[in-house]
This record gives sequence, C-alpha cells and structure tokens, in this order.
Amino acid sequence: MLQAKQELLAALAAGLEQLSPGAGDKAAFELPKVAAHGDLACTAAMQLAKPLKRNPRQVAEGLRESLLASAAFQRWVDAIEIAGPGFLNIRLKPAAKQEVVREVLAAGEGFGQQPAHGRRILVEFVSANPTGPLHVGHGRQAALGDALCNLYATQGWNVWREFYYNDAGVQIETLARSTQLRAKGVKPGDAGWPEAAYNGDYIQDIADDFVAKKTVAADDRAFTASGDVEDLDGIRQFAVAYLRHEQDLDLRAFAVRFDNYYLESSLYTSGKVEATVQRLKDAGKTYEQDGALWLKSTDYGDDKDRVMRKTDGGYTYFVPDVAYHISKWERGFTKVVNIQGTDHHGTIARVRAGLQAAGVGIPEGYPDYVLHTMVRVVRGGQEVKISKRAGSYVTLRDLIEWTSKDAVRFFLLSRKPDTEYTFDVDLAVAQNNDNPVYYVQYAHARICSVLAAWGGDRASLVGADLSVLESAAAQNLMLQLARYPEVLSAAANDFAPHDVTFYLRELAAAYHSYYDSERILVDDEKLKAARLALVAACAQVLHNGLAVLGVGAPQKM
Repeated sequence: MLQAKQELLAALAAGLEQLSPGAGDKAAFELPKVAAHGDLACTAAMQLAKPLKRNPRQVAEGLRESLLASAAFQRWVDAIEIAGPGFLNIRLKPAAKQEVVREVLAAGEGFGQQPAHGRRILVEFVSANPTGPLHVGHGRQAALGDALCNLYATQGWNVWREFYYNDAGVQIETLARSTQLRAKGVKPGDAGWPEAAYNGDYIQDIADDFVAKKTVAADDRAFTASGDVEDLDGIRQFAVAYLRHEQDLDLRAFAVRFDNYYLESSLYTSGKVEATVQRLKDAGKTYEQDGALWLKSTDYGDDKDRVMRKTDGGYTYFVPDVAYHISKWERGFTKVVNIQGTDHHGTIARVRAGLQAAGVGIPEGYPDYVLHTMVRVVRGGQEVKISKRAGSYVTLRDLIEWTSKDAVRFFLLSRKPDTEYTFDVDLAVAQNNDNPVYYVQYAHARICSVLAAWGGDRASLVGADLSVLESAAAQNLMLQLARYPEVLSAAANDFAPHDVTFYLRELAAAYHSYYDSERILVDDEKLKAARLALVAACAQVLHNGLAVLGVGAPQKM
C-alpha cells in the first residue's frame, strides 16, 4: 500500500498543479473522520476554491475527473466521492490494501523506517543530579527520551544520547555532609542532624561502604573510599560515584543507555563558562548593576533581564546552561532536544536569549524542549508517596519491581508529556484487556501462537496470493498496518511517542477483531497462506512499534 499511496500522491500533485500552478507541493491525503466514508480523503478543493474564485464543489468535480483519468487512480482506486462542501473521499481497491502485507514481510524490522540522511541530533534526558535514587519523574523522562531517540533513528537521524549532571554545588555538598554524619553515627532525628540533610536509608548504605573502604564504579567514574570520616572531599567523590553507579543500575534495568555523560564541573575547569561570559560582554549584551552582572535577555523576548553573576561572585544556574548548549552546537549538533520537568519552563527563554546574544550562529528556537509533569503512583486504591530507601519519594526501581520494565515504559509513554499522569500499579500487573501493555503484547503472542501451530516457514508467506483477503475485518487490519510509517514520522516531528502507544492499541484491536471473525488455519491452502501472511505482517508491525517504545514483544504469555 505504501507504493500505491506514493503513486496516488504523485497523481494528486499533478492534478493540483494543473488546476493551480504551485499547488502540487501541497498534495496530501488525510484519513476520513468516519471510516465508512472511504479509505483516504482530500481537502485540496476547498483550499483552492478561494484563490481560483470558484465554488469548492466545482473545483472538487474538476479534480475528481482529472484524478480518475490518471493511471495511478485507475490502478488503485475503486471510487472517488464528493461530500459536503468539497471533500474528496477515496475508496481503494482491495489490491491496494493487500500490497502492504507483502511490503511489511519484505522489510521486516525495517518496515516504517526511512533511509539514513546523515543529520545528527542530540537528545539530553534524565540528567539527574547524583544525590539520590532515580524517582518516577526521572523514569518518565527516561522513557520519553529513549523513545524519542528511537523514533528519530527510524527517520534516518544519527542519534546521540546524553546525560548531563551537576557534580558540584549546594546539593552535592549536602550529600557529602549527610553521608559524613551517618558515617559518624549521627542519624535523622538526632541532635545535630541538619534540617536540609538527606534522610533516606541510602545515605546510611553509602556511609557504611565508605567506612568499609569499598570501591565503586559507574559508567563514567570509579573511586575507592579512604574510610576516614574526616575526609569530606573523599566522602563527596565516593558518594557521587556510588549514586552514579546506582543510577546506572536503574537505567540498565529500564533498558536505557547513554552515549555520553557530561559533567557541569567540566564547563568550569575547561574555561567554557568564563569564555561564554566574555562573549556576552564583548557583544555588548551585559551590564553591571547593584554589584551584579546582568544579561539583556529582554532584547530576545524574555520578560525581564536576568542576573548572570551574583553579588557574591557566583554564577546563576542558567549561565553554565548557555555554555553547555554552545558546546552542543560546537560539537556539530544542529538539532538538540532537551527533556526536562515542567519546573524548568522558566529557564527556556533565558537560555535561548543567552545563545542568541553569544553570537555564535545558533538559530532562534534552539534547543527544542519537551517538558513533562510528575507522576502520581496509586497502589491498592491509595496514593504511594514515600519509598523507605529514598526517604521522601517513590523510586523508579520501586515501580519496576512492583510491575515490570515493559509496563512502566508503556504506561509512562501513554500520555502527552505535559499532562498529569497517575500510574496505577494494580492495573499495570493485571492480565486483562484493561491493561494496555498486556492488550498489545497479548496480540503479538496470540499471533506467534497461531504461527507456531502452523509450523511452516514464514519466508514462504511473502509469495502468498493475497487477493482472497477481501473481508471488512481483513481490509481494516491492512489499513492499520499501512498507517505505521506515517505514525512514526508524525510522532518524531511532534515529539509524541504517546501517539505510538495509541496506534499499537488500535492495531491490536484490529487484530483481535480479525481473529474473532475469521479462522486462520483453514483447510483451503490458498486462503490459509493469505491469512497467515496478514497476521505475520501484523506481528511484525507490533514488534517494530513496541521496539520503538523499548517494550518487549513476547511470543508466549
């Protein structure tokens, strides 16, 4: 069907070009809002009516005649109907829909993917400071970031995954001192325990291992403890390495990997922060006032100018952010996506203002941001707010242990990032159709069971005669399969992996309906081969779509 749609789109472009030179570039098909109206729709007649100074239905009539005369429409289209003020509803021949089965089976895991074009994209996500276990908000960010990377890879991009973290500053100092107190035997509730200290049990674990002179290794660092409770710098380095190791374990359990870990401290030690400040000064985009250095961010649409260097000489947190993004640009990443919590919304304008003011050639709107809300967790009908290990929040590890990696990923991706989400632990482990990940995975496993019962060579199905696939249920399933490449493209463009979860649920529903309406392993060999080819193609697309989400496609359930 992909070939059919390409040929039909080219014919539509030619027809529009005849009606109005230049209009061919706007050729596009839509899905009818009501499935009974047809398989494809076109609204071009209404769009052209005003510039052509003609009635939309008259334009639609002319376009319809032109399209029906084309070789592509004669080959693939049964009928074109004009509806409403000038909609064109197009009904495809069964052969056009059947072709997608062969296309899926031939392409396999590559179905829906675009060829590599050489462009690079950096996606920064998770970026959790090493001060405690990853919480469920980090989990939502990890699922979003990884799925977006997978989506962009399907569109031919060279994808770079980056984790940025603050390995200095007040939070790290609090971590070190909290660990030191625990190492000395002071615990939460004791006299002398600071109100700002970290209270979770994990702090005691770090302290115990430090005193035991253990060595910890993370993906980006390793450190051996001295065991000296007065060695605050050693405690700091050990605690950071310990928690980075813990984060690595959580991310591996979540099947998330990174190409690079970028340290905020390196922006200072390399001189990138000072160089960025000097660039802004040289460009005339700063001024001194009340003992502080300010950025003229209002020149770039911010609601007020922002302090860069405070009266105590320290830089505000957006300054290293600007330096970091200049580094991204200088490393050749012309497209960058940052996935962050909605609490970072206020930093967007000032970071972009700093990048524009620096005058290094970065375009407006760089980088792109995807902001997500936090996640509520409900178990047994009650909200869960505290993990004993973390001390104040539910961890990603808790969620994975209570349910599964697949359930956590699918659930956290099933809503738009900026919408509130409640994770229902009981639903995530339920083995019924109300559980969306179970529903989709069961469709895949159900097909694998059919194919196993048949026992033949799947490669032989590519040559099956598909002309017998004419039932409404089969036609609907094939239309759903044909949507997959467009779903991937739109989801990548819109930063919307949730659209893939919606699509997979619709595809699973189409398969379950088909399975319930037609027996697959029939005696008629021709009919059996065609139906097996159709369901094998469905299994392949379910597998491909779940892989984009980082979710498994089990063969048995």
